[in-house]
Amino acid sequence: MKLIAEKRSKTDKYDVLRFVRNNGSCTDTVMPRQGILPHDLLHYVVESALPLRHGFLSLLARGADAQFVLETVHDAANKDVETEAVQAEAIVEGLQAQLWSGAFDEQAFLAGAASACTARDKQPFDFSKVGIDIKAALYDRALSLNEKWSTAPYFSTLSLEFSPQPV
Repeated sequence: MKLIAEKRSKTDKYDVLRFVRNNGSCTDTVMPRQGILPHDLLHYVVESALPLRHGFLSLLARGADAQFVLETVHDAANKDVETEAVQAEAIVEGLQAQLWSGAFDEQAFLAGAASACTARDKQPFDFSKVGIDIKAALYDRALSLNEKWSTAPYFSTLSLEFSPQPV
């Protein structure tokens, strides 16, 4: 699936992220400008680094509508949401907090991601099973993508390729 981030004008408060599936169909969402890498681009960092089959981008790649997935996954009362969808969201939120702080604190990141999962009665993601350097795989890649995005001129696009994990 191709992700096409469209940076709008300097005065716009939102940019757009379009998802073009391998079959040519597409869906999109708006990305609020927030001073750090937009939340949905953080999903790209997280879901391309971790073996999550039911994260936001994987669900979109399989045909789900962006707005439907956003509403479903962000509904804390919805106990039927796949565990991996909650885990992906929690990891993205934890990574956002680290970007806002300006430095990476692995223990704070892990604690934040775990507490977001347990608040929704879901098992936290087990990073020990993937054997990655969390800072390099997530935080440093987020900083790198943020640099590309923040320096992209207005009225331009940034394209990324995402391959979902097999179900």
